[in-house]
Amino acid sequence: MASLDHVDLELLAALSEDPRATVVALAERLRLSRNTVQARMSRLDKAGVFRSFERSISTAALGFPLEAFLSIGVRQVDLPRITNELAGVPEVVQVHGMSGQTDLLALVACRDARHLFDVDARILGIEGVERTETSLVMSEAVSYRVSGLMQLARRER
Repeated sequence: MASLDHVDLELLAALSEDPRATVVALAERLRLSRNTVQARMSRLDKAGVFRSFERSISTAALGFPLEAFLSIGVRQVDLPRITNELAGVPEVVQVHGMSGQTDLLALVACRDARHLFDVDARILGIEGVERTETSLVMSEAVSYRVSGLMQLARRER
């Protein structure tokens, strides 16, 4: 991962505040040349600083209002293949590898309880998946964010 200097952190903060900002707008805001901003954005992208550029879209708006976390236990030797198979399940929104009792934690979105039951059955049907435990999402208490971390990083530079 790239080492971020104060200009990178200011650029990331500006993008966090206005994700749709153009390179020109960012250059004006940060009082940098357009080429400097473009070069830094390219370097940050290549270094893996940016996550997916996919828009964050409500699963409920797409007709899948029921979200659940599935704690998945697997045979360790099958972990890479299972992860690839999970990536092919459309209802799987996100998967994290975990330490402890749970090997994988998957966020799934479904139309209703029956759909969730079917998705869970499909996941249990993947060879090497040994068990799942389902926890329904009741609400999102804190959305994904990094603004607090950026503030800490900027203070520490």
